[in-house]
Amino acid sequence: MTAERLLSYFGESRFVPELRSRSKDGVLGEMARVLADEGEIGDPALLLEMIRRRESLGSTGLGKGVAVPHGRSTAATDTRIVFALSKKGVDFGALDNEPCRLFFLIVAPYEDRKHEYLPLLGKIVEVVSDEAVRERLLQVDSFGAFTQTIREAFGE
Repeated sequence: MTAERLLSYFGESRFVPELRSRSKDGVLGEMARVLADEGEIGDPALLLEMIRRRESLGSTGLGKGVAVPHGRSTAATDTRIVFALSKKGVDFGALDNEPCRLFFLIVAPYEDRKHEYLPLLGKIVEVVSDEAVRERLLQVDSFGAFTQTIREAFGE
């Protein structure tokens, strides 16, 4: 997967430079609202229910300040990713018990005919496994800076 292919799932309207929420449930709701406000999902309540259900199975807080809530929903028409930052951090139940500051919400249609969902999840986990990338992402203040950081992570 190239940087441009990965970036095609993001968008300026799906870039949140500072989350207002300070709780896990608040973050999930705020990120789901981004998709709802953009008109990317059919039923925001259904999407939020799916995300909460997925989290009840186990936290998507990976550790090292990163969370990747994700899932498939009949509310989604296309695969989309919301990127959000929390400078203060949010207790997300991460494996290392550290607050999460970088959030990637991946939402895919229930029928993922293009088989995008799992490769995207894997690529994001791979990209943020690099400490230098995580540190640069914490400093981004615009969608342009975000895309540049992702391109650099791919060596482009």
